[in-house]
Amino acid sequence: MINGGADAAPVAVVVLAHNEERRIARCLATLPLSDAGFAIHVVVNGSCDSTAAIVASIAAQHDNLTLHDWPEPGKARSWNRIILDTLPSALPAVVLVDGDAEVAAGAIPALLAAFDTHPQANLASAPPLNGRRADHYRRLMVQSHGVFGDLYALRGSFVDRLRASGIRLPLDLVGDDGLVGALAKTDLGALSQWREERVCPVMAAGFRCEPFAPLNPRSWRMQHGRMINYAVRHFQDRIITQVLRDLGPEGLPERLASLYPQHLSGFKPRGGLWSWFDRRALARMQAKAF
Repeated sequence: MINGGADAAPVAVVVLAHNEERRIARCLATLPLSDAGFAIHVVVNGSCDSTAAIVASIAAQHDNLTLHDWPEPGKARSWNRIILDTLPSALPAVVLVDGDAEVAAGAIPALLAAFDTHPQANLASAPPLNGRRADHYRRLMVQSHGVFGDLYALRGSFVDRLRASGIRLPLDLVGDDGLVGALAKTDLGALSQWREERVCPVMAAGFRCEPFAPLNPRSWRMQHGRMINYAVRHFQDRIITQVLRDLGPEGLPERLASLYPQHLSGFKPRGGLWSWFDRRALARMQAKAF
């Protein structure tokens, strides 16, 4: 039973935060602070605002909250470092939370309970609870056994096997959820071993993020940046799919940019709304190819 006994190792809750001074306190307020059954680790990566100072102030009041203030930016880099290099082994589970997300009441227990009721699952995922298309994404999550990087949980034994395998996220990966979900569904094997049931969508869980505000110029700038990142991610996913198909996860490179020269000439912008963002994404990827 995950997190079930008084003598059990605590469940690790990992918060990844980059320049989240506006929302990090609200995020942490939704986590099980001061609950001895959880060890909360907040990774502040490459931030230039007061995120780390805010976390340090909160950590001073809670024995189970640890701040990791790392100067190197990059979510995938920090994911590797905290999940694969820093946390102890033999944990019951690891819960991942984005620093701008607010975790719904009861969400973490619901994610952990899914591992008991779905013994084949390596990952339990939570859906969004707000936003203009939240209902659509909830339905899609059920259909595709999808993963949102804002909130999901990994079975501890899966994390141990991932660490032992030597497989790591490419350092320039945009996002973590797509590849982590694929590794969970293939059970760290070839793409032919894909099984949807190894990712369990948990509709009793959920998270809230700051919604897009059409009257706020800052919100427009953030959304523009997100759309370009989503476009980069689209093309990175195509590269990753081929790597997993041809070589398996052991073939993932340290940086996806090392594979850009082999793929960019075959990538074309999609039509419609995505055309602008795909062009910006391809230009960014071309500049980083080596």
